[in-house]
Amino acid sequence: METPNLRLGVIGAGFVGRAFVQLLTDPSRQVALVDGANATLEIVGVAVRDTTTPREGIDPSLLVDDPLALAAREDVDILVELAGGTDPTRSWIETALHRGASVVTANKALMAECGTELARLAHDNGADLLYEASVAGGIPIIRALRTSLAGEKINRVLGIVNGTTNFILSQMTSEGRDYAEALAEAQALGYAEADPTADVEAFDAAAKVQILSSLAIGTALHGEAISREGIAKVRAVDVDFARRAGYVIKLIGVVERVGEHGLSRRTHPALIPLEHPLAAVHGAMNAVFVEGDKSGPLMWLGQGAGGEPTATAVMGDVLHAARNRASGRHDVPFSVDDRLTNVDEGDLTSVYYLSLDVLDEPGVLAQVAGVFGRHEVSIQSMEQSGFGSEARLSFLTHEARARDVSSTLDELDQLASVDSIGACIRVIDGGGA
Repeated sequence: METPNLRLGVIGAGFVGRAFVQLLTDPSRQVALVDGANATLEIVGVAVRDTTTPREGIDPSLLVDDPLALAAREDVDILVELAGGTDPTRSWIETALHRGASVVTANKALMAECGTELARLAHDNGADLLYEASVAGGIPIIRALRTSLAGEKINRVLGIVNGTTNFILSQMTSEGRDYAEALAEAQALGYAEADPTADVEAFDAAAKVQILSSLAIGTALHGEAISREGIAKVRAVDVDFARRAGYVIKLIGVVERVGEHGLSRRTHPALIPLEHPLAAVHGAMNAVFVEGDKSGPLMWLGQGAGGEPTATAVMGDVLHAARNRASGRHDVPFSVDDRLTNVDEGDLTSVYYLSLDVLDEPGVLAQVAGVFGRHEVSIQSMEQSGFGSEARLSFLTHEARARDVSSTLDELDQLASVDSIGACIRVIDGGGA
C-alpha cells in the first residue's frame, strides 16, 4: 500500500515553532515520523510577521506573511497554530476547520475561551482539534486524561502548571530571596516576561485549569471565569514560616468534585506538606497530580515550557492527527456533563495560614483571638515574631470555611492594633485543599 503524503501549514516561528519545524525536518527522525504518522509529512508553508528575517532551521522559501491564506489553502491537511492569542487566531483555526483540515494548537487562552465550540466545529467537518501543548508543555497530561484515564472517575486534579511562578517560589524557598528579587532573576533568565502579570497573577494557570477540568471532570470550555489568586502577596516571611512548619508554598491549580455534582475550579498559592509529591517540584518544572476513584493518586512531572519540550507535545498531536487522517477517521469531542454546578467558594473548607503585622502591646493577642472566635475560626497554632513596629503574628487554623476566614480578616483589618493583613494561604493537608 502506498504511504500517503500529508501537508502541514505552520503559523508562528517563535521558540516553539522553530523547534517543531526542526524536529519535523530532522533527517535522523524521518523513519520514526513516518511510522508514527502512517504517512509522510511535508511542510508547505510557515506564516510569520516578517518573511525577510532569517529563521534558523527553516527553509526561507517556506515563509509566508498571511496566516489566514495559509489556513485557507486546500492543500494544507493539518494546520499547526503556534502564534498564540485569541484574535485573529480564532479566525485562522475556524477557517481551517470549516474546510475539514485538522488543527493542532498550543493556544491555552483560546482553548479556555472557546474550546467547546471549536471542538464541535472540528467534529462537524470530520477533522481533529488537538491541544496537548496547551497545558504543561511537554507533559502528555491531556492524552492521559483522554485515553488512559477515560473510564476513570477523577475526583481531584492538583497542578503546578506555571513554570515562572514555580521558579520564583522555589528561589524564595531555597535561596531566601524576597518576591521582587526572585521575580527579577526569573526575568533575567527568561523565565518571566517583562510584564509578568499573566504568570504571577495566575491568568495563565487559570486557563490551564479550565482545560484540565474539561477533560478530567467534563466541564465546557467557553471562557467562564474561575477563582484566581496570584503570588504577588507572598512574602519571604511566609515562605520561612512554611519551611519551619514542614511545608513549601506553591502556586497550584485545583479541579475537584464537591459532592455528587458540585465542582470547584481555582488557582491560588498553597502550603504543601513536604511529604506530598508536589512539594519536590522545583524550579521551572511543572507537575500534575491526579486522584482517581479507582486508580488512586498519579503524578506526571516534566518541563512545563520551552521550545523543544513543547514542540514534542505538538509533534505528538500532529502524528495523532496524521494517523487519523490516513485512516479516514477523527476523534470525537470531549463530553460535557451538564449536571455539574459550581459550588460557592465561600462554602469550601480548608486549613489556613494567616499572618498579621500588629502593634507589640498588651492585649493585642487577646483582641485578635477574640475576632477568630467570633467567626468560628479555630486556631491550631500561633507564632509571634519581632518586636515593636515589626511584630508579626502567624497562625495555622483548624479546618474552616472560606467565608468565615474572609469575615475574620475583614474584622481584623478594622482593629487599630492590626497594622496590616499579610498572607492568607490555604493549606493542603490530607484531603483538603
